[in-house]
Amino acid sequence: MFSAIQQAKPDFLALPAKGESVAWFDSTVLLTALGFYMWPHSFGSVFTARAEIVFRKNAIVMPLYQLILAFIFFVGFAAILQVPGLTGPNIDLALFRLSIQAFDPWFVGVIGAAGVLTALVPGSMIMMTAATLLANNIYRPLKGDVPDRTVSQLARWLVPLIALVAVFFTLRGGQTIVALLLMGYSFVTQLFPALVLSLGRHNRVSTPGVFAGIVVGIATVAATSLTHTTMASLFPALPEALRDLNIGIIALALNLLTLTVFSAMSRRLPSTRSATATE
Repeated sequence: MFSAIQQAKPDFLALPAKGESVAWFDSTVLLTALGFYMWPHSFGSVFTARAEIVFRKNAIVMPLYQLILAFIFFVGFAAILQVPGLTGPNIDLALFRLSIQAFDPWFVGVIGAAGVLTALVPGSMIMMTAATLLANNIYRPLKGDVPDRTVSQLARWLVPLIALVAVFFTLRGGQTIVALLLMGYSFVTQLFPALVLSLGRHNRVSTPGVFAGIVVGIATVAATSLTHTTMASLFPALPEALRDLNIGIIALALNLLTLTVFSAMSRRLPSTRSATATE
């Protein structure tokens, strides 16, 4: 398979010199590693651990689980020559196009059913977490003293609504699953600096600093994603390695800078007020 791809498309198996280059790949891997446990449904599962040994076992087993991704790569590589011409969102249909060519219709249905069942587990976790966050962190503060039962019922009603919104953007968004996933990582990784810095014995960050940093990071990702802006278009004079960095890394750097500045300002503010009051 790889020999055939190399002969048909010699440049396909190598990272390009510009755009999605080695710098982009390395920064993307770093971004996903930092943001893996920043997803609410992943982070929340940490609280169910009964002891520290659970985290150590997960650290050992998790890399083995990632080996399953190799089969996804094989499907994608096989589709290059077997199902040519897939572009844009149609890239996500590579497995089904290959299945239609290789198997009987009934077995293609089995593959589709297996895909649905595979997606239900993480998809349900994400939707339930999103619904709970909306009900508990937005609805409850706006309404004041709300019973837990009301919040729980609202979260249940929000699950199908969130599912419909997700389906709409999936069918009408015009982006591949990988592109959406990487954009999601760019968003959730903005929580990483605040979480790590809050674990220290002497917390040097402040609430205004954390809030300002997250807002700046998310705004950077949103603005660049909606306008399709890249580092290369903003700063064409930068070295190639910096121009190709994943925009989530740039947003993370701005996040950390804003967090540091605002935290320093908020620490000085009480001393300035007390000095004014004394005078």
